[in-house]
Order: sequence, then C-alpha cells, then structure tokens
Amino acid sequence: MIEALSIDPSCAGMRLDLFLTNRFAKGEPEKALSRAEIQRLISKGLVKLNGAVAKRSVRVQVNDRIEIQAPPKPTSTLDAQPLPIEILYEDADCLVVNKAPGMVVHPAAGQSRDTLVNALLHHCKDLARVGSERRPGIVHRLDKDTSGVMVVAKNPWAYHQLVAQFKNRQVRKEYLALVHGKMVPAMGRIDRPIGRHRADRKRMSSLYRLNHGRPALTEWRVLEHLSIGHDHARGTITLVRLLPRTGRTHQLRVHLADMGFPIVGDKVYGRRRNKGERTPADGLLQAFPRQALHAELLAIHDVRSGKIIEFHAPLARDMDELLHQLRLVHPDKSARRQ
Repeated sequence: MIEALSIDPSCAGMRLDLFLTNRFAKGEPEKALSRAEIQRLISKGLVKLNGAVAKRSVRVQVNDRIEIQAPPKPTSTLDAQPLPIEILYEDADCLVVNKAPGMVVHPAAGQSRDTLVNALLHHCKDLARVGSERRPGIVHRLDKDTSGVMVVAKNPWAYHQLVAQFKNRQVRKEYLALVHGKMVPAMGRIDRPIGRHRADRKRMSSLYRLNHGRPALTEWRVLEHLSIGHDHARGTITLVRLLPRTGRTHQLRVHLADMGFPIVGDKVYGRRRNKGERTPADGLLQAFPRQALHAELLAIHDVRSGKIIEFHAPLARDMDELLHQLRLVHPDKSARRQ
C-alpha cells in the first residue's frame, strides 16, 4: 500500500506519527493502521516527508507532502477449518459467536488446529490480516472450558476500535455460574488483586494479603439456591450472576474460590470433596466435565455509531441440563431465579 498525503491546515504542527495514526484510524477500515504499526514503518524508513526519510517526532506543516509505503499484511500460516460455530450476529465490522465449551480460542503451543480461530478463518476469508498473526480478529478471550458470547473483529479498523473499548473498560460483561455452597449475601462485590501463583505459574492467585498483583473487581447477584443435601452450607449449589469490572486472567474462578464458593467442575481452583460428605447430587456434579461458567451477555459500543449494543448467548446445553437436573434433586426451592 502506497499513500501520498497532504496536510490540512487544522493538522499543522502535529507530530508525524500522531497525524498518520489519526489519518489511518479515520480512513477506510481495510487500510487501518495502529500507532505502533505507523511507528514501525517510520523506523524502517518507509515514510518520507517531502521526499526525505522522516523521523516520527517531526512536526508536519501545511504544504508538506507525505509518502507512506506499508507492505501487505502477511497471510496466515494457520489452517482454515470448516468447524461448526454458532453465530449470534454479523456485519461488515464484527462477528459475535456463542463459543462452545471445550473449544480453545486461538492456536498455541501444542495445538494449532480445531480452535475458534481456525473456524473463523474458514468463515471470514480476510480475517488473517486482522490483528496478530496467531490471534487474527481476537480482541478478548474465554477459557477453553468456559462457554458463551465473544465478539471478533473482521477488519483492522474495527479491531483497533474494539481493542480500545476492552482496554478502557467500556464494555459490559455478565456471566452465569454454578458454585458450591450457599452464597450469601444475595449481592455484593469482591475487590482483591490477582497475579501469578508463586509456585505454579500456570495458575492465578488472589494476592490481597501480600499487596501484590493487579486490581481485580467482581460484583455478584444470587439468582437461585439449589438444595441438594441436608447440610445447610455444603448441601447447596448457588446459581449466581457475575459482573467482572476488570478483565484479569481467571478472575471469576479465582475470586469465587477465594470466597469459599468455587465453581462447579473447576479442576484448577475447585474444592475437594470430603470423604464423609455425600449428597444426592454427587453423581451429577462429579460427571460434569468442565467449570460451570457461561458468558451470557456482552455489551459493546457499535464501532460505527457509538451506540451501545447488547449480545446474549443462550446457556450452553450441558450447563442448562445440569441446572435442570439439580433442580430435580430437591423439590423445595427457597429462592427462585430472578
């Protein structure tokens, strides 16, 4: 891509890298470039000001002429696979899916196929040029065993817009979870930093006692208490709505476990059953193959109009069936779902 640009009087005195960032952010989506990409082009000598190689700190003036040569984005080395995906919404800028439980979002060490990205590359032929090479179109993630709503960018311009919304916490996310124990009070918040576990770097940990980690805030609202045994605390499963106000890795799983209400089926942060503890629902809970966590709602700003739009993902079939079966274990439901 080669562009020859002139300077509008309103932009006189602006730094070159900022001028180009603004210019390509407002232009055609397929030509969008981030500030980091602009700066890399300048450092490689691919941007000229009045015929000479430019420095990014130079300030542009009226009648200056800029030439920028951006090499085409590399094609993806990832395989496009015709894997089934549930599409909730699609337009020219974004795609919203209901990610299935058990599906990895993007390829990583040890798995280069059968991910959501492989499926998206088959569905969106031009996705390979959007974002990073290994995570094309991906602006946020869900854990492999978490189901629910995700938004994917379909062009570079939308990608930069959506990344900024997540970074600036301009999106709203709501999850549903089934947790062990009778969660009280009916609503509240947990504000505890989260960081890497000191002994196991693959795990996260609440580090509030050590004053380490990154700020993490989760709000909750109890929807239903499901009685599955005679013990008031141990014999209850709680259906809870979770509203993460930050987006730390494993935030909801760590916060709930730290409160003493681990998510059902969580193999990393979940509880260990006491040898003498038995409930009629033991078989159901032990057979559930993943953490019972579902991203139900995602609200973003439309990248064109700026209006808030909400996307809802119906509860995954396995979690919906587990909830149904747990309701049958004990007929007395002291709290109904709201």
